[in-house]
Amino acid sequence: MNKPVIGLTGPTGAGKSTVAQIFRELGCAVIDADLLAREVVQDPCCLKALCSEFGADIVTSDGKLDRHLLAKRAFSSPDHTERLNRITHPAIGRETVQRIEKLQDTGVRAIILDAPLLFESGSGAFCKATIAVTAPLEIRLERIIKRDGITEEAAKERMNAQHSNEFYEHQAEYILNGCMERSELREEASHLLKQILGEKHEVS
Repeated sequence: MNKPVIGLTGPTGAGKSTVAQIFRELGCAVIDADLLAREVVQDPCCLKALCSEFGADIVTSDGKLDRHLLAKRAFSSPDHTERLNRITHPAIGRETVQRIEKLQDTGVRAIILDAPLLFESGSGAFCKATIAVTAPLEIRLERIIKRDGITEEAAKERMNAQHSNEFYEHQAEYILNGCMERSELREEASHLLKQILGEKHEVS
């Protein structure tokens, strides 16, 4: 593969999506694992497995997946989250490889693999380097409630279903502080990208 793949991860609400957008602005392509997951669960085989695991009522009468109900059940405990991951990760991995291959002939500086479960899914194996975006718990909680329009209890369930900041900071090669102002975050991301790619000149 010619274009380097850089893994981007971090707990929900830390600011990972903002960093992914900054990398787009810096000339990178971004593969969003969450979007891939949304596509994957529409596959009949995957949908059948999800119904078997989380209840047939997660599919509405018109055949559509009730994502909110699935999320409520899948994130209710670490065990349930693990069951969800076992169903979806293999299909997401296959689609990720296909997307990476398609981007090799483009003019992007790098391919950013934006994946909350980068390490748990084994997708880190695709990456030249890995970056984690982290932020304090109270800031993440506030962001999740505002972003998703859910209760504090539901937001805490999602947070509890993930690893702590320390997990990501230990696993990743580079750390970005998701609490920085956007201009500072862009500057840090630009410097980090140049460092990973071995570029001699700063790109703003």
